[in-house]
Amino acid sequence: MTSTNDIRRGFLDYFEKNGHARVQSAPLVPHNDPTLMFVNAGMVPFKNVFTGLESRPYSTAVSSQKCVRAGGKHNDLDNVGYTARHHTFFEMLGNFSFGDYFKEQAILHAWTLLTKEWGLPADRLTATVYHTDDQAFDLWKKIAGLPEERIIRIATKDNFWAMGSDGPCGPCSEIFYDHGDHIPGGPPGSPDEDGDRFVEIWNLVFMQFLQENDEIVGDLPKPSIDTGMGLERVAAVLQGVTDNYDTDTFKALIAASEALTHTRAEGEQQASHRVIADHLRASGFLVADGVLPANEGRGYVLRRIMRRAMRHAHILGAKDPLMHRLVPSLVSEMGAAFPELVRAQPLIEATLEQEETRFRQTLSNGLRLLDEATASMGEGGTLPGATAFKLYDTYGFPYDLTEDALRARGMSVDRTGFDAAMAEQKAAARAAWKGSGEKASDELWYDLAEEVGATEFTGYNGTEGEGAVVAIVKDGARVDSASEGETVTIVLNQTPFYGESGGQVGDAGKLTALNGFEGVVEDTSKPLGKLHALRTRIAKGSVKVGDSLHQSVDAERRDATRANHSATHLLHAALRDVLGGHVSQKGSLVAPDRLRFDFSHPKALTADEIERIEADVNAEIRANEDVATRLMTPDDAVAAGALALFGEKYGDEVRVLSMGRPGDAKHYSVELCGGTHVSATGDIALFKIVGESAVSSGVRRIEALTGEAARLWLNARDEKLRDVAASLKTSPDDVPLRVATLVETTRRLERELAEAKKALAMGGGSGAPAAGPEQVGGHSFLGQVVDGLDPKGLRGEVDAMKQRLGTGVAALVAVNDGRASVAVGVTDDLVAEVSAVDLVKAAVAALGGQGGGGRPDMAQGGGPNGGEADAALQAVRDALQSVAA
Repeated sequence: MTSTNDIRRGFLDYFEKNGHARVQSAPLVPHNDPTLMFVNAGMVPFKNVFTGLESRPYSTAVSSQKCVRAGGKHNDLDNVGYTARHHTFFEMLGNFSFGDYFKEQAILHAWTLLTKEWGLPADRLTATVYHTDDQAFDLWKKIAGLPEERIIRIATKDNFWAMGSDGPCGPCSEIFYDHGDHIPGGPPGSPDEDGDRFVEIWNLVFMQFLQENDEIVGDLPKPSIDTGMGLERVAAVLQGVTDNYDTDTFKALIAASEALTHTRAEGEQQASHRVIADHLRASGFLVADGVLPANEGRGYVLRRIMRRAMRHAHILGAKDPLMHRLVPSLVSEMGAAFPELVRAQPLIEATLEQEETRFRQTLSNGLRLLDEATASMGEGGTLPGATAFKLYDTYGFPYDLTEDALRARGMSVDRTGFDAAMAEQKAAARAAWKGSGEKASDELWYDLAEEVGATEFTGYNGTEGEGAVVAIVKDGARVDSASEGETVTIVLNQTPFYGESGGQVGDAGKLTALNGFEGVVEDTSKPLGKLHALRTRIAKGSVKVGDSLHQSVDAERRDATRANHSATHLLHAALRDVLGGHVSQKGSLVAPDRLRFDFSHPKALTADEIERIEADVNAEIRANEDVATRLMTPDDAVAAGALALFGEKYGDEVRVLSMGRPGDAKHYSVELCGGTHVSATGDIALFKIVGESAVSSGVRRIEALTGEAARLWLNARDEKLRDVAASLKTSPDDVPLRVATLVETTRRLERELAEAKKALAMGGGSGAPAAGPEQVGGHSFLGQVVDGLDPKGLRGEVDAMKQRLGTGVAALVAVNDGRASVAVGVTDDLVAEVSAVDLVKAAVAALGGQGGGGRPDMAQGGGPNGGEADAALQAVRDALQSVAA
């Protein structure tokens, strides 16, 4: 038997051998078409090449493209498991010509591969052509030798392909395989064409026209080829089966499901096993390509796929989460062709297990309530929409699961009633919001969020992408368009621009369009926590609602910001390790040039603590461990050891970020965070604390730099050190010793200078007063006015004067820069009758000052009027005289 892997490899090898460039499958999230939720056809990655907007270094290509059809108009979800050929995930084999070969070569390649390389019998093959495409009709006769009755003209859109209402288009030629008359059904174009006998295996699209508004307006200058062959369908043909689920890949996945559930894929259980196998593939590849379960957008579609499979695991009687245990089988079957599955296997398993664990409780409650609600209903009954909405709104049971569960019972749901209940609930929520006191300016954003839904953030996995403009806001009002020179706020359906939140600043960058529009994104905010609002200065051209724009985040700025953000997580963990578990985050700023982190701690950090914290963070950076992200409920995250910010509001789900080396129980840092982060801790490169200070009582702040900013800061410090060394005429290594010597020399000289000044002030170096003691009020009094004596030395000089007196009062007034300081001393034997405090206050008053104080034996004060120094000394004499009187 030819395996599916052999078929894929054979297809790619054939066209590569015939001059086609082998192109790897693009991710499932399209980067060149904002109108698509997922890549749903093999040509999607080449769309801009076909339209001439992008050039590649090759003119022919071959690929096996991953595709998902589970949302929007391309939604096969409800049929999966119940038909032979419907899938959510599938591979599209395709060969492409971008203005190189056309119909003849495309038909020749197809016929050669099918009949000569793969050996399919020619009499089992039938071709269709668009009813007016005589050229293709004649080529099938010429190249394949098909009789005219097996070249069927089709007049419907089934055989005419268009990229959209505007753009390339052209006729198709489909190739069908006849499984034989034992299978019901007729050839294409017949009344029985919907049977399974004739299966389409390959579609050749001949792009040769250009259309506008669904009307052909001319020929393409370079006719091109786009083909698509479903790998699962051709595998069924080449493996001799009529059902895609009987091919080797699906059989292996179903066998694993059978083994784990101890049930056979037979009878009523067959559909459940098929759903599980198909949805396992879709879930695994979507997670590998960066999509995680969510309540909106692509994440919601993934969640629907996951939960539909999980419900069927429940139907099969699985008592514990099942899906994650099937991932090794998926990787074994498809990992060689798609190495992204191997790399993402741990994340796929963890995501599936968490989602199924959480969903099982919801499922159990929902099915019980659904049983109660339908107990009196018979087959063909309709569940009231209000009941379905209650299951959804109150118990978290999704509408599509209600519909799917009832379908198996032959019942349906009143969708109109469900929608009416949903609208009523939204109206009530709006009324409650208006009454909550929120500022009126938010009403515009509330209306917009209700109308277009939340912006889907695609920036976790890249810094570029396409987006459709859903709103333009100027001066607080919505406008339809904006032109060069204006600054407006642009909202797109999806964006890689991060909106300011959680301490991380918003992204900046560029917006461009094919019509020449250029916009400079100066900042990105996040109104209501749901919309990403890009403040944009229009540098060139104009933009209007509905335009598709290419978005380019300033990658260098983003890289610096995410390095700083990841560093705050490592810093938080290091603070808790070094200072203790009482440390908790009290605020942060994460910008491209720096980071700031506020935390609870009662005192300043010591130099040793700062050194240890810095060393710990840099050790984790050097370890270069991968940074892992998981989605969990807040309660589950905290139970798993993640740190949450006290008082922070979290939704139903949170991103749990793990980084650093694993310890005894968990990684070095595990926190709840919705910001952008490095892929591995080594991307931070370097961490340097540049400041530590107090913010308020019990709250400290660390400021730090990472990466290039830290290197430049250290270089600047080194440059200053070299400048100092040069000034000191020594080497940088010897600067500390040289500075210490200079400090000691300076201190000695300062002491000597102070002594000299004192000696000069006190009388030319003798230290004696200018005049001897005098008698004032019956007491010996020694007083002097000096210039330039440091006020700090007054007390010492007055003590010396007291010793000279033996008994009496000493007063010294020093004048410096127009101010005067005074000190008065009283010998111990006189303090009972004379107070130095009273005497000094009299002097201070004469100097124009206030107060003055000390002890009865020694007091000091001062005033601004240095010119009154003699008067101050006389005021002491007068006060002493009055005491004696």
